[in-house]
Amino acid sequence: EDAVRYHPIPPEETAASGVPVQLLPTGPADTLPACSLAFMHLIASAKERLWLTTPYFVPDLDVLNTLKLAALRGVDVRVLIPDRPDHTIVWIAGFAYAAEIQEAGVKLYRYRAGFMHQKVMLVDDEVGVVGTANFDNRSLHLNFENTVIVFDQTFASQLAEMLENDLVKCREHDQETFAAFPWFVRHLAPATRLLAPLL
Repeated sequence: EDAVRYHPIPPEETAASGVPVQLLPTGPADTLPACSLAFMHLIASAKERLWLTTPYFVPDLDVLNTLKLAALRGVDVRVLIPDRPDHTIVWIAGFAYAAEIQEAGVKLYRYRAGFMHQKVMLVDDEVGVVGTANFDNRSLHLNFENTVIVFDQTFASQLAEMLENDLVKCREHDQETFAAFPWFVRHLAPATRLLAPLL
């Protein structure tokens, strides 16, 4: 009765929608690294495209390799990150992975229309993921996070439209543009990777 009383959507509407949704709460109390494993599964399940946005891109080694493997399988893998930081060290750390993922075929984009804080993943035309988890070690292993996974083509198409609009406001990152970054960013990026488990 309590579940019905405090449910924000009437149960009959929830049932009528017929959209499968999975809520994935994760955190340091998990027996297994549930957030990291869930992201790896979603990335590995992609057949045509895997687009994701994250304000902080400091993945653990397993997630990093799964992203690279997806691109090497021919999946259109795109990662959108902010062009401007709110936490400078974490932002710089993201560039420590740029050359590595691009060599595998992952496309990295810098969002230039303000600071981008959304955490979204699109898997093919079937699955949309929205939540609080960043692609960084803190979210994957240390923080309490909530992720909603929606298995619905309509939702996925709306997410794709949103991301296509975001991509128009992005600049694709490459090593030539990185060479024009301030010297301290170029030199600190590899060093910050040593701090990745804490970022």
